[in-house]
Amino acid sequence: MDNKKAIGLLSIPVLVAALGYFVDIYDLLLFSIIRVKSLKGIGLTDALCDSEGKYIIGIQMYGLLIGGIIWGVLGDKKGRLSVLFGSIILYSLANIANGFVQTVGQYAVARFIAGIGLAGELGAGITLVSELIPKEIRGKATSVVAGIGLSGAVVAYFVAHSFDNWRICYYVGGGLGLCLLLLRISVFESGMYKSIQDKQVSKGNFFMFFTSGRRLKKYLLAILIGLPTWYVIGILITFSKEFGEHFGIHGAVDSGKAVMLAYVAISIGDLLIGFLSNELRSRKKALYIFYAITVLGIILFFCQTNGNLVTMYLVCMLMGFGTGFWALFVTMAAEHFGTNLRATAATTVPNMVRGSLPLLIMLFKSLQPKFSYIDAAAITGIIVMIISIVAVVMTEETFGKDLDFIEE
Repeated sequence: MDNKKAIGLLSIPVLVAALGYFVDIYDLLLFSIIRVKSLKGIGLTDALCDSEGKYIIGIQMYGLLIGGIIWGVLGDKKGRLSVLFGSIILYSLANIANGFVQTVGQYAVARFIAGIGLAGELGAGITLVSELIPKEIRGKATSVVAGIGLSGAVVAYFVAHSFDNWRICYYVGGGLGLCLLLLRISVFESGMYKSIQDKQVSKGNFFMFFTSGRRLKKYLLAILIGLPTWYVIGILITFSKEFGEHFGIHGAVDSGKAVMLAYVAISIGDLLIGFLSNELRSRKKALYIFYAITVLGIILFFCQTNGNLVTMYLVCMLMGFGTGFWALFVTMAAEHFGTNLRATAATTVPNMVRGSLPLLIMLFKSLQPKFSYIDAAAITGIIVMIISIVAVVMTEETFGKDLDFIEE
């Protein structure tokens, strides 16, 4: 049966994928929102909240990196739905366990395991939706998934500010994930995947990315395109409190509020970029426009000496809107590769980007002995944007591409 004929923008698979990503983003961004409160809650000072916060978020990203490979391979070998079920169970239980941590070491382990679980949600969801939806509206559908899903960060912010006990926030995240399992029952497997299930073809072979120069180039470019997102979110916005102090901003910046506002803008951007891509009939042209907005936001971010809180939050929203190309970039990763390697690509690519955050933080830190805190961050941003722009120029256009093919 060709499932695509019955699937529209607001069909059950699209909405369930969107809700899955909603819970994913809630859990993924929760640490950035309650970082200071939770680390102080286990006895750390303000200074240690910065250094240990970077350590824990780095560990979480390593979990995402490893999980991306695990779930990507399983998605092509065992099916898209197996990943959606398995990843939800793992990150839900890990987040409940996170509510019981007493030390930095325990916190890091909980975030690492949660990271592994969180790695499977978006890639499997985007792959499933891409294969079920007609190619004419594929970009719109994945934008709906991301637009709804990214609002999970907003809910995480309000939950964090509704409870004095930060541990409850993790319990809520775990509970939302377990509730989501009930909705997954109504989703069916991709017909495109079923058509190759019994074929004698290599499925989910991660090393296939490295056995062909053409595939390796596409894979590396797909990863590099997404770097600005986690430079902006993982460094500039997550540590906006510390940047505010260095800028001399009047008043204390609430990093959690900055993350929440940025994700409101990101969700709007992610909704719009799919429709913009459809109007332009090009993924790359839409990316160029959003890259330009991101660059403008970054420039304004570093022009805030003796600024104020309102301006800081508005700039965070502008940068967030500019980086609202997450769904489009993951969709492009899915469109680049055949059905037998698609879940592996769509799941590993975003998590390779997330996993690059510790490297970006390492670059940021390595520049600080020679440059100021602000200049080191600005130089890191210049390097990231140059790499990503070159990657978009070199990558192939995938708009309207037929996905019914396999990698030999």
